[in-house]
Amino acid sequence: MDTTATMLHLKLPTDPRWVNIAEKNIDEILVDHAYCEQKAASSCISLIVQYPERQEIVETLTPIVAEEWEHFERVIKQLKKRGYQLGKMRKDEYVAELLKFIQKGGKEENRLVDKLLMCALIEARSCERFKLLSKHIQDDELKEFYYELMISEAGHYTTFITLARDVLPREEVDKRWQEFLDYEAKVLENLEPRSDRMH
Repeated sequence: MDTTATMLHLKLPTDPRWVNIAEKNIDEILVDHAYCEQKAASSCISLIVQYPERQEIVETLTPIVAEEWEHFERVIKQLKKRGYQLGKMRKDEYVAELLKFIQKGGKEENRLVDKLLMCALIEARSCERFKLLSKHIQDDELKEFYYELMISEAGHYTTFITLARDVLPREEVDKRWQEFLDYEAKVLENLEPRSDRMH
């Protein structure tokens, strides 16, 4: 298995074809990436708004909102520099499938943990793909850009796991995390690599 995927505990590495497809359609990838950063910021805001009584969530996620929005702005600059426009947001099939795995009923703590673990999983997969882009695309500026973002996303991934372990006992969170990882591998296995998607 790919070393990066292993380090992130992902059960299935990205299809090797994805990098080649992405590089040939970098304008589409940058557009989708911009919206991924916007949605990451929005997800953190939603968690803060839904759980204002949880001080750890508020204090931890507030600076991440700012960081994700800064990433959004940086992707926009990369688009503009290359003569591309933002374009319209597209449906994210990957995230849509992950959302199906989140518990809809039961205890509030379990639903919160699921939301945090989903965020962690998206950050982990983004980190893996940023690493692939930083290693394999020809554009030197984008190589450096994605290397920097890879480091940031890796930090976010661990942050969401830590927040989940503050909500429920570690063994419960870790068990659920393994279930998420298994489910995500199946989702990825059934999704064809897309030329216009980061995930």
